[in-house]
Amino acid sequence: MAEQEFGGKIVIVTGAASGLGRATARAFAAAGAMLVLADRDASGLDATRAELEAAGNTVTAVPTDISDAGACLALGPAAIAAFGRIDVVCNVAGAFRFDHASQITPDVWDMIHSVNVRGPFFIIQGAMPHLLESAGTVVNVASASAFLGHAYLTHYASSKAALVNMTKSLAMEYMQSPVRINAIAPGGINTAMTATPSIPDGIDFQLLARYSPLRGSSEPEDLTDLILMLAGPRGKSIHGACINADRGITAG
Repeated sequence: MAEQEFGGKIVIVTGAASGLGRATARAFAAAGAMLVLADRDASGLDATRAELEAAGNTVTAVPTDISDAGACLALGPAAIAAFGRIDVVCNVAGAFRFDHASQITPDVWDMIHSVNVRGPFFIIQGAMPHLLESAGTVVNVASASAFLGHAYLTHYASSKAALVNMTKSLAMEYMQSPVRINAIAPGGINTAMTATPSIPDGIDFQLLARYSPLRGSSEPEDLTDLILMLAGPRGKSIHGACINADRGITAG
């Protein structure tokens, strides 16, 4: 990755309080970007902001509940108020949990889908007029679960499949514009969200083992250069794609 690849660019990163979101923010900052960071975890968000500012980066933090469509629509205008333009939107924030299909409540279903699909859509919608002006880019973080039937993750897997199709549908709608819209689909990532998942009673671990990556899980930093490639000029030929980065989970 070329140093200062994103010099002078304004990048929105959601989920920036921890995990892949924080790693993505660090990578963009190292490449020269000015950052708008969003997360509902205000303390974690402030820690990321403070870390990046201490390293000399220009950052603004916007506490945002991605399940709140109004807050998502407001994120683009907040970036414009802070910096006057938007060049990149990275939808990294996600919601994940295991549940028996028979025990998924409407509230849990709606929470998973609001964070993983609805929120990213309205963030993009709010930012799109400015992305059109800047010939900007969108990178959504989906999951290998979008491409597999995944036991005990019916809500999560369906939301990520919807995110992939949303990415492709938006790419088609904006085909005649300079904006590029893509996604990545990681497998397991070593983050706080996945380190101690709540496992419901009665789960068949033989079924869960079908999704265990034979090459192990990724570190967040393993995925950031792919995100930056899609977001920047190195990815100029890629539009409407979802690139699997799952250590072979979906290979067979």
